This record gives sequence, C-alpha cells and structure tokens, in this order.
Amino acid sequence: MKCSEIMEILEELAPKELACEWDNPGLLAGRGDKEVKTILVAVDATDAVLDQAEEAGADMLLTHHPLIFKPVKSVTDRDFIGRRLLRLIQADCPYYAMHTNFDAAPGCMAALAGERLGLAHTCVLEEMGRTKEGVPYGIGLCGDFEQRICLSEAAERVKEAFGLSHVTVYGDDGGEKRIRRAAVCPGAGGGTLQEAIKSGADVYVTGDIGHHEGIDAVAQGMSVIDAGHYGIEHIFVDFMADYLERRLRGQVRAVKEKTVFPCHVV
Repeated sequence: MKCSEIMEILEELAPKELACEWDNPGLLAGRGDKEVKTILVAVDATDAVLDQAEEAGADMLLTHHPLIFKPVKSVTDRDFIGRRLLRLIQADCPYYAMHTNFDAAPGCMAALAGERLGLAHTCVLEEMGRTKEGVPYGIGLCGDFEQRICLSEAAERVKEAFGLSHVTVYGDDGGEKRIRRAAVCPGAGGGTLQEAIKSGADVYVTGDIGHHEGIDAVAQGMSVIDAGHYGIEHIFVDFMADYLERRLRGQVRAVKEKTVFPCHVV
C-alpha cells in the first residue's frame, strides 16, 4: 500500500485541519508514492525510535510529536534534527506525524485518556470547533468519576491507568477533599489550566505543570495530578497500532515502539 493511501486513512481519523495553528502535523519527510509494508508507531522520532524502525524493517514512521516544528533552513548532519531527517530520507522511510489534530479529534487522545480513567458524562474541555457532522472537538475533556474519591485514590487511579511508577500531586494530602469531577489534558496542560478551573473540576490530570501553576491551581480550589508529558500520551502508540491493523486489514504491519519513559526518579 502506498504511503499516500495510508495518509488518507490517518486523516479520516484525525484531519489535519483540526490541528492548532502553531502545529506541524502531516508528512514531514519522504515520498507519498512509497510502497509501505511495515509502519513503526511511536510518540517521538528519537534516535532510539529510528534504531527500532531500522531493526523492524519499517517502510514508514508514524509519531505523535512532530520532529519539525519551526522552519528548517538546512538539513545537514550538524544537528540532531538534520541527522534524523537525513537518516529517514536515506532509508526511503516516509515520516508522518499526528499531533494536535489527534489531540483534538473526537474519540482520540483525550477521549482515550478519559476511558482509561473511567470518566462518565464527558465533554470537551477547550472546544475548538465542530466537525461536519456537528460533533464538538478540541483539547482535553471533563468528566465524572463514578463516585467521590480522595485525591490519593485519584492519583493511584492515574498511575494504574497509564502504567506509571509515580505522579506529582498538588493539593490536599490529608484525605479530606473528595473528588468527583476531573479535567484531563494529555501532554502539556498549562495552556488549558484556566479552562479546567472554569469547568468546575475538582482535579486536573495533565503533564508539564510548573510549581507556580500547581500552587495557583490549588489556591483556586482545584488539585492537580501531573502524570508527565509522555506519561499519558504514550497511549497513542497502542491505539494507533490497533487502528492501523484494523483499517489496513493485514496489508501493512504496524509495529509499536518499545515503551521507554524519557525521565525517571532516582
């Protein structure tokens, strides 16, 4: 199957026009007419991921985060982005990214995270628009736990849902506060922190929350569980590998990256 045909299937799920203006999803390197038999699915186009693509004999790389965000003035071996792009091009391995279009698309990143946490009565946290069918889309979501739980129980649920060894918690640690409504923003959630507060959420589950953002959220009545940027978004890999296997019906093999968290506690 050609890369261009696979791209059409990917954009049925998460059209590029749903992405934020600053983002850069889509085909970032390689040929659209390349015949593809194996796709490696990953969160980031790291050197280790490129090694795995080579080992798997991948004809295409699909990641969540784009390797290229800003205009590239040159592609050489003098910087890590150039080296990776050269490696992909020399291997004739097309590289496609699905970022905020996947974050925003109905049924994708935020919805998957909400399902893992068992949230009900969900709605979009920061609505960006509506699809042709009138379905709202945007960043993050809000929903309710099936019953009120304490903050420490919510933190344990996050760890279990996303396979995490630890999370960072801002807020009541005495077990007195009971939580029902949660806002979730996979990845970096600082930009939607105020939307989470306005939603009436008791807790905000996200990543990359700084010290001042955390204590300021608590001062406004909302606790925060920081699961790390990769901590939630690695669910992209399982979902997309399954989606590709299902949609491509055996014509193309989908291989998952080895899950390796980019940071750890020592």
